[in-house]
Amino acid sequence: MTRICIQPLLGTMTVAILLAGCDVKDPIFDTSHPGHGTVTLTTDWSGIGTGLTAPESYTVAATREGSATAGYSATLTGVTNRLDHLFEPGTYRFLVYNTPEHITVSGTIATVSEAAVTPTDAVPADNPGPMISNAPGWLFSSEAKLDVVQDAEHTLTAAMQQHMRELTLIIKPGGDAKDRIERIEGYLTGAASTLDLSSGTPGTPQSVELPFTKITEGAQAGSWSATVRLLGTAGSEQRLKADICFAGGNPLPHTVNSDLTSALATFNADKRTPLTLDGTVETPPEAGFTATITDWETVTGGPVVAE
Repeated sequence: MTRICIQPLLGTMTVAILLAGCDVKDPIFDTSHPGHGTVTLTTDWSGIGTGLTAPESYTVAATREGSATAGYSATLTGVTNRLDHLFEPGTYRFLVYNTPEHITVSGTIATVSEAAVTPTDAVPADNPGPMISNAPGWLFSSEAKLDVVQDAEHTLTAAMQQHMRELTLIIKPGGDAKDRIERIEGYLTGAASTLDLSSGTPGTPQSVELPFTKITEGAQAGSWSATVRLLGTAGSEQRLKADICFAGGNPLPHTVNSDLTSALATFNADKRTPLTLDGTVETPPEAGFTATITDWETVTGGPVVAE
């Protein structure tokens, strides 16, 4: 009897069937999220002022162009983080910022809180009403755009910028009554109470109290200094208004009204560098005297030592 071997034929048919079941048009993806992109964020703090440190935490907010939704937001720690979110393809604006003490952030606008007032607070001359905090924490932010594509892992570096600048004003008293000065109560007008983190534009001018104390050491000993932190200057002018008060009320308080607009004209340009200005005021014995300081000069060197 003749035998017919069909095994090779079956093998050929099996291969053909397997090949027919393969769709060579199936896409090959690079990631496990083919319809979305991921973002790894690194914050670069090398551009902040000398002696300052990065905050313990910060916020990242991502908004997709053309979207009506709020987008993605998270609080992060550390320098590098892969964001826990799958982003749909599109162009995103990433805003990274911290929220220091006495600062609130809504959208892209940072606002300095009003200063706390107690019944025992001295009222300086020509009191303008509520003032902003004169010592808010250090505010930093960065904004960048990123085109997110699907099936990709993106990296983004945020170069953090410093937005608070330290200002020190030194009053150098002269005249017969300089040694009888007991205290100086004053404030600065035209301080920015808001800042647009997107454009870097300071706004909403308000006044800020200047906490004057007497300098006890160094070349400026005998003068009076006040140091504040500002988001910047805003408005058409900045003025120092103060009362110089003497021991025993003799002589009567002198009022200082000094225009600092020119001296602070470039204050918003370099917030990493503290600015110190000093000016001389005479203290004649006549009552009701109103003084002014016209020649404000930039002071270089180390910090002053006050009581």
